[in-house]
Amino acid sequence: SPTKVSCEGVGLREFPQELGRGVKYLQLSNNFIQNLSGSAMPGFGQLESLDLCFNQLEAMSATTLAQLPQLRSLLLGSNLLHRNYLANGRALRLLRSVEVLDLSANNLESHMAGWYISNLTRLRTLDLSGNRMTSLLAGLFRSTPWLRRLDLSDNYIMEIEEGVFEALEELEVLNLALNSLHCVSGFSLTQLRVLNLSHNALELFASQEAAQPYLLQVLDLSHNRLLSFPELPQAHFLTHLNLSNNLIASLLPGSQQPEDFVLLYKEMRGFNRTSHTAAALTHLADLDLGGNQLQRFPFTFLHSLGSLHSLSLARNCLQDVAGELLAGGTEPPQPMALSLRSLDLSSNGLPVLPPAFFRSLPQLETIDLGSNS
Repeated sequence: SPTKVSCEGVGLREFPQELGRGVKYLQLSNNFIQNLSGSAMPGFGQLESLDLCFNQLEAMSATTLAQLPQLRSLLLGSNLLHRNYLANGRALRLLRSVEVLDLSANNLESHMAGWYISNLTRLRTLDLSGNRMTSLLAGLFRSTPWLRRLDLSDNYIMEIEEGVFEALEELEVLNLALNSLHCVSGFSLTQLRVLNLSHNALELFASQEAAQPYLLQVLDLSHNRLLSFPELPQAHFLTHLNLSNNLIASLLPGSQQPEDFVLLYKEMRGFNRTSHTAAALTHLADLDLGGNQLQRFPFTFLHSLGSLHSLSLARNCLQDVAGELLAGGTEPPQPMALSLRSLDLSSNGLPVLPPAFFRSLPQLETIDLGSNS
């Protein structure tokens, strides 16, 4: 008998109990199944993966789930599991071997989500996106210490209590995009590799000093309300940083005044405050600053980013780059050569680029100058 069976989108209204023994992977998405209650499933003792996404599921019984001791992956996205959540949560606790759980788009509020995962100690991947969660309370993930991937995007999260992620020492990927967060201060998840905070209302992002370096490689802070460059003092492994579509007028970490940005280039050709930030970003390869309010091309800042290959400054307020290349009217004896290979300067106000600009970019392969004036 086959070990993989797909009954996707065939109009099922009940669990197909007639399937033969030995099935390990069962695909039942896009049907009309409403419950897993009272079903005798003697033939599914070997089932390892069950996909019930996009059904009308609202009830699961302990009797049924107790017959699935080998289940490792359970996909329940886009159902109605906000109904009967107390009984459903108790039933789910019997699935001690589950490592992958999808509860996305189930109208779950914060306390409901917490109840569903309260005893799933082997979880590695958890998807709670597209629900109705408004806060993350301390202790929410206390029972899931082995989580590596956590998706909380597309909720209504406004509050994250201190310590809510403390138990998740293995967490590598965290998605908090499309929420209502206004501030992230004291960020301390040193083990994270990927963090997505795009499409929030962030005005501040600051990480705190830690005993060990941050392992963060990808940070997405796009589509927020940041006024200045985020404070990343120990982000030594960061390779991709997306700051597009914010309100950034300054590359001074923590600065909120556009004039601070101008001062940086008029009076601070030595690095000062920027050096601490830029020096930490030695592995940064891709930086997106598109859709902000930068007025000057940041040569001084970029000179410390020795690994930077791709930079977008599209849709800013850049009007002149010559002034940043010339100190007191003369070209520096040793122009600051950048390692950039790709540069996007489209949709600014640049009338002309002097030859010295291109001499400072000896490795440049592609440049976009569209929609300038």
